[in-house]
Amino acid sequence: MLRIAAHYRVTPNITMNLKKRLDIFDRLAAAIPEPTTELHYTSTFELLIAVVLSAQATDKGVNKATAKLFPVANTPGDIVALGETGLKEYIKTIGLFNSKATHIITLCRQLLDKHAGEVPETREELEALAGVGRKTANVILNTAFGRHTIAVDTHIFRVANRTGIAPGKNVLEVERKLDKWVPKQHKKDAHHLLILHGRYTCIARKPRCESCVIEDLCEYGHKTGHHDDDMAKGATSRFIE
Repeated sequence: MLRIAAHYRVTPNITMNLKKRLDIFDRLAAAIPEPTTELHYTSTFELLIAVVLSAQATDKGVNKATAKLFPVANTPGDIVALGETGLKEYIKTIGLFNSKATHIITLCRQLLDKHAGEVPETREELEALAGVGRKTANVILNTAFGRHTIAVDTHIFRVANRTGIAPGKNVLEVERKLDKWVPKQHKKDAHHLLILHGRYTCIARKPRCESCVIEDLCEYGHKTGHHDDDMAKGATSRFIE
């Protein structure tokens, strides 16, 4: 489950247009020439496990855990052989490790029983796996299989609303607008471009507008005069898978 702030007030998308969106993604692509996940993995299965572990956890924390786990167990059979208790010893530094261990053991059994130990390549089959929701499926489809899917996490949700490229009141609305409006040539990399921009430049508390490559194209309220204090104290939030 993703903890997504639900207190953004969507600003009317008055001046954003296709040309502006193209310029935004052109600049992000130039600034981030090799956009990719910061999770460490050497196979599609390892990526799937890392993404499941990353819910409400940092990539750095996941990488520290999988650096110990994967040399010992990096196939569905290996992880099932570890058992839930054994797996917990490797992932206990990660948030929600108890439930994640349960999901991962079940997921591995499903892969062995239904997919010959291989990670499936369709959304329906991925989302049928334990611990895998729409966001995780989108990440796997995009990062492992090169599909033009965009997994909306907290960073992308924030960037899409702040900049005006795809404002929405919830994750699914933002995802659908990005799918509609992201220029075709940037569809494959859009997910990682937006995540990395949100992680290192358009950060939550104090966005680094002075060093932002799209500052003059962005419609963030601090500059337009319609800032709605989306980080106001006492704002509510909710959990979204």
